[in-house]
Formats: sequence, C-alpha cells, structure tokens
Amino acid sequence: MQPVKQVNQYKDAPPLLRDFLFYMRTIRGRSPKTVDAYYIDLRTFLRYIKMHAGLMGAATSFSDIQIEDVSLELIQAVTLSDIYSFLNYAMTDRDNQAKTRSRKVSSIRSFFKYLTTKAGVLEENPVKDLEMPGAKKTMPKYLTLEESLELLSAVSSPFPQRDTCILVLFLNCGMRLSELVGINIQDIRDNTVRLLGKGNKERIVYLNEACLYALQEYLKIRVPPQNAVHRNALFLSKRGARLTTRRVQQIVEDCLRSAGLGDRGYSPHKLRHTAATLMYQHGGVDIRVLKEILGHANLATTEIYTHVSDKQIEKAANASPLANVKIKSKAKTEE
Repeated sequence: MQPVKQVNQYKDAPPLLRDFLFYMRTIRGRSPKTVDAYYIDLRTFLRYIKMHAGLMGAATSFSDIQIEDVSLELIQAVTLSDIYSFLNYAMTDRDNQAKTRSRKVSSIRSFFKYLTTKAGVLEENPVKDLEMPGAKKTMPKYLTLEESLELLSAVSSPFPQRDTCILVLFLNCGMRLSELVGINIQDIRDNTVRLLGKGNKERIVYLNEACLYALQEYLKIRVPPQNAVHRNALFLSKRGARLTTRRVQQIVEDCLRSAGLGDRGYSPHKLRHTAATLMYQHGGVDIRVLKEILGHANLATTEIYTHVSDKQIEKAANASPLANVKIKSKAKTEE
C-alpha cells in the first residue's frame, strides 16, 4: 500500500522529480518524512522557476502554479544565478530564515546531483558550487541539572509512571522524539534499547540504572492493547494506541508547566540537548562517544551540543594563577 500512497501524494510532480523522490525513498533509504520535505522544497523551487521564466500569468498566485508540466528543457536551463534568485525570493517574499533556506539548498543539491550522476540528463551540475546560507549562531537552550531534577520530581498526571519514564529516557539517553515514539517492547534487551534514527539508521543505546528503574515501574502498570497494530508499542495512550509525537510533546509541555518551567521554550528536542550537555559537562563524556550516543553522522553536528557554559567560563577565569592576587596600588612619591 505504501507505493500507492506515494504515487497519489506526488501525482502533481513531473516525472523527473517523481523518479528522484522514489530513488531517495527506495534506494537511498530516506524516511517518508524526509522525502516529503524534498518534495515540498522542490515543488516551491520549480514553481519559482516557472514564474521566473515568465511562463505564468500575472494573475496566477504562487500556490496555484502547477509543476507537472515542467519540462526537461526548463530544468536544463537552470543556472546558478537562478538558484541565487530563488534563495533571495525565499528570504524576502516567503520570509524563510537561514535554516529553512539551507534545507532548500540541500534539497536542490540532491536533486541536481541525481539528475547529473544517476539520471544522466544533465552534462554538468549547475549547483556543484552552491554554498549553504550563513546562519546566525545562537546559544542552544537546555535545562540545567537543577531544572532537570525539578522536572523529574514534579510529574503530576493520570499516568505518572509512563510520563516519568518518558522524561527519564529523554534526559538520560538523548534520543529524538521520533525515536522514543517508535520504541517497541522487543527493542529493549537487558540494559540496551534499539533505536531507529534518521535515514532508517539503527543504533544501540545503553540504559543506565535510572532508565532501567523507570522502565520497570512503567511496565508494571502497562496493559497490552487488544489491537495487534499497537501491541508491541512501548508507550501507549489510555486507549491502548501507540503515543503520537504530538501527544508526547503535550506530555512534556504539561510536565514542564508542573515544574514551573513552562514559559522558557523547552521541548522534547531541548531535553535531548540537555542530555548531551549534562553528559558532556558533568559526565566528562568524550565528544566522539557522544556522537555515537546521539546518532549523528558527522562530528561537526555533535559540536553544537558541546557548547561552553557560563560556569565553565567562570571556572576558567578563576583558574588563572593570578586570580587571587590582590595588589594595593601605591601612590608615587614626588622626588
């Protein structure tokens, strides 16, 4: 049934784009969510190319531009200058921030690489020198150790064992929201859990004593659902269905409010960041080990989680051998 769903979903895409999307899904193993993101980005790009080429009437709104008739000749005519013009349009007319524009660049790069090296319809890749938009670097948000403890001790819900277990796994394992929701009972073996991460990549994460205890308490009260579809799901709703990502977000939001932390912009992703920060700053975990725990493909991604905290900066300042030397200045006597 999945291929039928995809065909219907991308039925307005021209053949080359549709072939690219199926290639990314079936050959490269990208997740349906990732392929959907490619489709949305490239649909926007092809709509702009038609508009930029003067193929649409002035009265046609951007969202009404059809792309199923985009020809190979139009794609072959795309230049690097056209890409720059599109990115400027995305920034000025669509208010896309640098992160969103970077995702669009990644989609366009992948598409034209496919057209050049796989489909063989382009002799030269026009975007091979396309750079990522510069993004403003900001200090990432995370809970302090004290706030993490407050959050864990303030759980108040109809399902405290389940919700506490969710928080404990987030804060100790640094797993993604989608990874937590996707856990099945059989994925837990002894002191490990198997996670399915981005790009359908599996990894094994070890469970510490806190995780094992939280799981043990939750499994005592977990009632296996009658529906076979959800029977293996670890985290269940009160109706016996696998928890959705949105429901877990709501659970985390409720727990944050109970702990008095509801107005600080924290989320499940911030709990993942908190786990990485606590392991790095308080546990002294090596960055390469942290990379494997978090399931990052590149070490550069992990470095985002190893930011220097204010306490570390203060500690470095106090570590100077002159930190405690207090000199009283003396007035110079006139000769």
